[in-house]
Amino acid sequence: MHTEIDTQYGSLRVVNEPMYSFESQDNVRSYPLEVRLANDSLTSIHGVELNGQGIMVVGAGGGCSAVHERSALVIGDRLYLAVGDHVACLSLELPYGQIWSTRVDTATCFGVYWDKKREALISHGELEIARLSLHGGLIWHASGADIFSEGFRLLPDYIEAVDFNQAIYRFDYATGEAVLR
Repeated sequence: MHTEIDTQYGSLRVVNEPMYSFESQDNVRSYPLEVRLANDSLTSIHGVELNGQGIMVVGAGGGCSAVHERSALVIGDRLYLAVGDHVACLSLELPYGQIWSTRVDTATCFGVYWDKKREALISHGELEIARLSLHGGLIWHASGADIFSEGFRLLPDYIEAVDFNQAIYRFDYATGEAVLR
């Protein structure tokens, strides 16, 4: 699986690298920069390519996450990547590298979203929905009764998440508090 994004720097591609081994010369693909977001075992590893060239590989712990259309987004010169239990902010300008990373869920981050109107960076986690600042600060996080596996949307007035039992949660963009409707 992979996802592709057109950027001001060219075509960006994020790929699953489940067999990648950090600090090894025996990987199928090589990346000049390796970014570890956890000191323990890595359960999710995503490679980042720009214009067909591998530029970095990012690994994190937590639950295993796969690459899909909501795994990454680009805002200006920054790539925001959901990998494992983290959202990482990576520079797309030379020198490529990690700007920050934040653990956003106690299990797995399913995706990262951007609401331009509110300048809201939102993480859809398995157990928690979180809002981050563009500098990596956790503004708020909220959880529900079960895992948020049945739907997630940014709507005009609130963020909607649906849990495993089909319970619908609506969170305020500014505070993360429940919105009653």
